[in-house]
Amino acid sequence: MTIINNASLKSFNTFGINAKAQSYCDIKDLDTLYNVLKKHYKTPLFVLGGGSNMLLTKDIEALVLHINLKGIEIVSNTENSVIIKAMAGENWHNFVLWCLEHNYGGIENLSLIPGNIGTAPIQNIGAYGVELKDVFVSCEAIKIDDQSVRTFTNSDCNFGYRESIFKQGLKNQYIITSVNLKLTKTKHQLHTDYGVIRNELDVNGIKAPTIQDVSNAVIAIRQSKLPDPNEIGNSGSFFKNPIISAEEFSELECNFPDVPSYKISDEAIKVPAGWLIEKAGFKGKRFNDYGVHNKQALVLVNYGNASGKEIFDLAQLIQKTVKRIFNIRIETEVNII
Repeated sequence: MTIINNASLKSFNTFGINAKAQSYCDIKDLDTLYNVLKKHYKTPLFVLGGGSNMLLTKDIEALVLHINLKGIEIVSNTENSVIIKAMAGENWHNFVLWCLEHNYGGIENLSLIPGNIGTAPIQNIGAYGVELKDVFVSCEAIKIDDQSVRTFTNSDCNFGYRESIFKQGLKNQYIITSVNLKLTKTKHQLHTDYGVIRNELDVNGIKAPTIQDVSNAVIAIRQSKLPDPNEIGNSGSFFKNPIISAEEFSELECNFPDVPSYKISDEAIKVPAGWLIEKAGFKGKRFNDYGVHNKQALVLVNYGNASGKEIFDLAQLIQKTVKRIFNIRIETEVNII
């Protein structure tokens, strides 16, 4: 167990913010995690995964536990489905590619989402009509204060839109160590209803797509709109798509007839936050070394040496402007630290 003091976190967050940790420990096995928690559970702790869904606005005055647990195994195998256990430190997209290589379906729409397996349930990651909860079986987690181990089932997690019990009632109480997902081996249920996916498949002349074809389409779409964090610091979609009442949407549509929408139910309508932000005039705007991406208004970017505080201030300005123009409150999808 090696603990490093005054450690830079610049390479451990996809925004590339040059914040520092008071101390840092790389967790590569469960024994190390148990030992660190037994010794330090009373001291301030900060759990770090892939660093893809957070904005550091200041140094971390705590012991940062970087969860790097690795391993993938099949725990159940039938003729039509498979349950796979993946350790929390596995890269999500690499895991998707591994599943595709083995013809395991269900998460192809979630290709190229940044981050690690362990943080996927916390956020209930989702894209193009698919969410983690659709394939989630359970996860194993360690309680920080007493190191007890608990298995959380799908229903235990209280999944919602980019929400889970780990962001609400049990926030900062558990560290997820592994996740079990149930995927298909045959009769894959493809989700190609999103127009952009169907268009991408049509452009490539694909009439009977495989799960690999869907993944390739999603990757092409995301690469065309979202910047590579290795080239420009970002955390993907910074804001959630707001869900408003049908009555509120009717009023919005009267003032903005071209507003796109997705019907959730008779009472609830989802409006694309990117459209709201673009209409508010922020798409492609740059302020010194930070700004809004020129291809996707949902993405805030660090062009090099921006501080987390500068990016956070921009996010707040966007929220206030959208509220003033559309009377809609957009919430951050990224965790503000």
